[in-house]
Amino acid sequence: MHVRRPVAAERRGARETGDSAAVTDYPLTPVQQRAWLNYMRVYHRLEYEMNHHLRAECGLSLYDYTVLNALSRAPDRRLQVTSLATVIGWERSRLSHHLVRMARRGLVDRLASETDGRGTFIVLSEQGWDLLVRAAPTHAEWVRRAFFADLDPEREEALAAILATVHEGLLREGTLPRPDV
Repeated sequence: MHVRRPVAAERRGARETGDSAAVTDYPLTPVQQRAWLNYMRVYHRLEYEMNHHLRAECGLSLYDYTVLNALSRAPDRRLQVTSLATVIGWERSRLSHHLVRMARRGLVDRLASETDGRGTFIVLSEQGWDLLVRAAPTHAEWVRRAFFADLDPEREEALAAILATVHEGLLREGTLPRPDV
């Protein structure tokens, strides 16, 4: 999204007239802009609230939960680091640093690949699995209350379809490889 920054004279003019919408050179339609701003508010607030809830109720960060959940869905509860990064949409370096912290806490194990000496598998440990199993119902109930409570089934279905479409666009236009899992 390109948003032209107002020049000093426009900012002064907006302050003088009280017109907070002095910049009108937006390539988004008003509806697109409203949708995007609403999405960004939801995204940031949801990330904060989920992280807070998971830490307080389950002893996990949102980022721990994201990794554990992805591993729980993988064959044999294991993925190579690069595949795991792609599945959860993180840069490999960010994931590697987080995995070190998770391994220290016993949530995941690192195993060298038997076929490729350079590859490393990340395996969901028993401790990580137990913590995820205990956290999942609490987290799911929170998601129902915080995210879905004000949506009827028709809107839930529409939201699921919209998010799937947006996700496909991100996979097509994004810089991360498409997940293979």
